[in-house]
Amino acid sequence: MADLEKRTLGRTGMDVTVLGYGAMELRGVPRGREVSEEDAGRILNTVLDLGINYIDTSIDYGVSEERIGRHIAHRRGEYFLASKCGCLVGWEPEPGRDRGGPHVYTKENVVAGVEQSLRRMNTDYMDLLQVHMTPSRQVLEESGTIETMQELQAQGKVRFIGMSGTIPNLADHIDMGVFDAFQIPYSASQREHEDLVGAAAAAGSGTIIRGGAARGAPSGEERTAGRNPELLDVWEQAQMDELLEEGQSRMEFVIRFTQTHPGMHTNIVGTINPEHLRQNLEASLKGNLPDDVYEEAKRRLAEAGTAPA
Repeated sequence: MADLEKRTLGRTGMDVTVLGYGAMELRGVPRGREVSEEDAGRILNTVLDLGINYIDTSIDYGVSEERIGRHIAHRRGEYFLASKCGCLVGWEPEPGRDRGGPHVYTKENVVAGVEQSLRRMNTDYMDLLQVHMTPSRQVLEESGTIETMQELQAQGKVRFIGMSGTIPNLADHIDMGVFDAFQIPYSASQREHEDLVGAAAAAGSGTIIRGGAARGAPSGEERTAGRNPELLDVWEQAQMDELLEEGQSRMEFVIRFTQTHPGMHTNIVGTINPEHLRQNLEASLKGNLPDDVYEEAKRRLAEAGTAPA
């Protein structure tokens, strides 16, 4: 199998594969499905065996961090490791609740979170520490969050600092000029942040795309199951199936659409199924969409109401 393309993650100078792995699916119950330790170990090692070198997780993702530490810490030199801060340390969801907990951006909570994450992931450092849940610039300044992250950098516990950001605060975050990388939601049928992905890259920051596959073009079965029906409506309204090559799946098209964005550096996908991961990889290996197909896709999607905000 050919090697995955790598792109430089902005001013970090680090080369990351265009397909990354999002480890939220390893969170386990009560916030997710039950995942055995055997399955967790299998998917994490498959990620590395396939040559994917970017792994993203969070304190909020249940036992995801522990599983990374348990199953692939011995392969630490093979992957760029990103986690998040601001998640309230010690918070546990109530039984039956799958929503995330509160976030606190003070020095005490950020430091406690990083120390906990390093212990859980069995590592001395994380490559990228991202602020979670896109707080406003005012909250960051009042909490001293950036200064705390920079102190952790100086201590060697964190190499780079980033923001998991969204509208309405993302443009302000980019203007601050302090973040080495941004994690941004984006896909063919959710294009609100399309221009901001480009703005972040133009400012010299790395860009990490989330939702670039799972939220791109759901199947009819997913719509019947009540998942993302509005996204399928957009896909069908734009008659996107007409742009598919013979034998090409929607999933492949969407992954390649995301990958074709000139400001995108890595697109994180989450799964516990090695075969699904291989399918994502095979799609990515086919490279960017042809320029004419990419522009026609954006035109059709804009007419269907998915133009950038």
